[in-house]
Amino acid sequence: MSDTTVIIPVREMHQFDEGALHDYLKAHVEDFKGPLTVKQFQGGQSNPTFLLETPARDYVMRKKPPGTLLPSAHAVDREYRVISALRDTNVPVPKTYCLCEDPDVIGTAFYVMEKIDGRVLTDPALAGLTPADRSAIYDSMNDALAKMHNVDVDAVGLEDFGRKGGYLARQVSRWTKQYRASQTHELEGMENLIKWLPDNLPGNDESTIVHGDFRLGNLILHPTEPRVLAILDWELATIGHPLSDLAYNCMAYHYMHPVNGGLVGRNLEELGIPSEQTYIDAYCKRTGRDGIDNWGFYIAFSLFRVTAIVQGVYKRGLDGNASSVVGEEYVKYAKMVADLGWSYAEKQR
Repeated sequence: MSDTTVIIPVREMHQFDEGALHDYLKAHVEDFKGPLTVKQFQGGQSNPTFLLETPARDYVMRKKPPGTLLPSAHAVDREYRVISALRDTNVPVPKTYCLCEDPDVIGTAFYVMEKIDGRVLTDPALAGLTPADRSAIYDSMNDALAKMHNVDVDAVGLEDFGRKGGYLARQVSRWTKQYRASQTHELEGMENLIKWLPDNLPGNDESTIVHGDFRLGNLILHPTEPRVLAILDWELATIGHPLSDLAYNCMAYHYMHPVNGGLVGRNLEELGIPSEQTYIDAYCKRTGRDGIDNWGFYIAFSLFRVTAIVQGVYKRGLDGNASSVVGEEYVKYAKMVADLGWSYAEKQR
């Protein structure tokens, strides 16, 4: 993918029968020919991702992690379906080759897609790039998000990919349950958000494809040009409220990620990165909006979701099945994000 993506030997906890995988791909992927060499992409907290090398071409495989998993989590089948459905739209996605839901093949369900050569950059400040390239990358990211939200879900066969309407209420309920299932200690900020969010849902209700984890690190950029080639990691995708995606995409404006950093306190004009409001305005223009009401709610909601996700990563790290070794370092991160989310909620009161 790029020199910013670390490729390692398959971690011991994620090893599987590579011979069985080879035989499956030979039977189900057109023109597949071995020998097959399997390596793993380092990083990522959810579905382990692997580089499959063959003499003719390379592939990427995403699979469920081993061990006991939370209900409805790690839905590689849904990832495969939405990427496949969007292939003939203007939304940048990889080509998909096959989905295997039979755990007897390599131990868990998996799918295989094309490997797109490019850059995966996780630092929102885009260190080392020019201001012009930073500006263009943010504009291309904004464009990719708007294109996804502008897709007619019925026209691409995703009318039953999720329920239309009521998304935010369902998400609050879902992530509360996910958080409780992985809770190891009490976070006051999270407890406050769990009580506040259901009573303060915005009145406007919209339904589009939502990615659920739309951020810079889940995009493949062109190897040399400042533009998005593909959106990755569709595990949380469904039919939902598009402003939840936009708010999540804007998280870098609100806090510093312990690994990837953020934009808080940075001179955005000097960097060539748009302000949050400029970024929002560009999205609104691309999606035909006059503006956004209750923006603080969507930020609080996104931080609530981040807290639940981070808590899950921490719990999987304790259990020994997180797909990255940083999982166990996330306990302080969860508290910070929960408290920040509650601070935004209090401003709305």
